[in-house]
Amino acid sequence: MKPLMIRSLTDDERCAIQAGLKSNGGITVRRSQMVLMSAEEKLKPQEIARHLGCSDQTVRKILHGFEQEGIACLGEKKRGRPDPHRAFDQAGEAQLMQVLEQSPRQHGYESSLWTLEMLAELSDRRGWTKQRVHLDTVSETLHRLGIRWKRAKQHISSPDTQYEVKKSGGTG
Repeated sequence: MKPLMIRSLTDDERCAIQAGLKSNGGITVRRSQMVLMSAEEKLKPQEIARHLGCSDQTVRKILHGFEQEGIACLGEKKRGRPDPHRAFDQAGEAQLMQVLEQSPRQHGYESSLWTLEMLAELSDRRGWTKQRVHLDTVSETLHRLGIRWKRAKQHISSPDTQYEVKKSGGTG
């Protein structure tokens, strides 16, 4: 099998790669280094991997990406699901928003505050999602809908009349 090396760079590609070397994003810098080492220094993926401290498969993946996409492969890619494949569809999101305005007790839970776990279980039970979703999925869905989810805080109180003074550290 012949070694994987990319073609000669055009002037525009060379400028884009040079800019990528100065990028704030570590991924862009590393990918730019890989492409530049292959194109300019004619190094094999194993040698590039040794210089950069990564696997040769990572280098091959980037070099193949450069051949297919050009300089677009240098930037960081989105990792999440594409929008059409979201866990909650629009109807499910509407149901989720609606249920947040109700008490969990109305849905058979012992608590008076919603948790992400309860919302994930209820969405599966009611069929708002195709399968049981992770808590992070519920949290991200709520975040996308404009709801900032925070864990409920417990406030401790005491019958001691000096409780506030003691709690503030005012005693020596």
